[in-house]
Amino acid sequence: MIKLNLGRSHLIAFISICSFGVAAHGPVTPQAINTSTLPTLGEEWEDTNPYRTKDGEVMTEILRVGASAYNQNCARCHGLGGISGGIAPDLRQLPADFDGDEWFIYRVQNGAVRNGAVYMPKMTEHLNQEALWSIRTWLESVSDEE
Repeated sequence: MIKLNLGRSHLIAFISICSFGVAAHGPVTPQAINTSTLPTLGEEWEDTNPYRTKDGEVMTEILRVGASAYNQNCARCHGLGGISGGIAPDLRQLPADFDGDEWFIYRVQNGAVRNGAVYMPKMTEHLNQEALWSIRTWLESVSDEE
């Protein structure tokens, strides 16, 4: 009986420790992204996704950089391949229009903090506009692949 209770106590402690990291973003530093191959957007933020209408090799490169940037900076919370496991919003569900872009801009500029816990850092402090819009473009490209 003691073994069972001790085993159960260890299991509860293990689950508690593991789930603590799920409750907030934690001390993870976003990774820099090389955007030198993308069309330059400048410092002033665009109101809507400027890469959405690109095509050909330019779009291929935007999607390549966006996928890499997402996997390095977003997948931990928002899910591999853009498929959320429920911890953070499924970003593939954002509409590819002004409203979706507005929500995206707000969140990457302001992050998300609840009760003093950082759930998402202010991504604009770590990634430039080109990297963030390439992530948004990549997410739009996989939104139909549910």
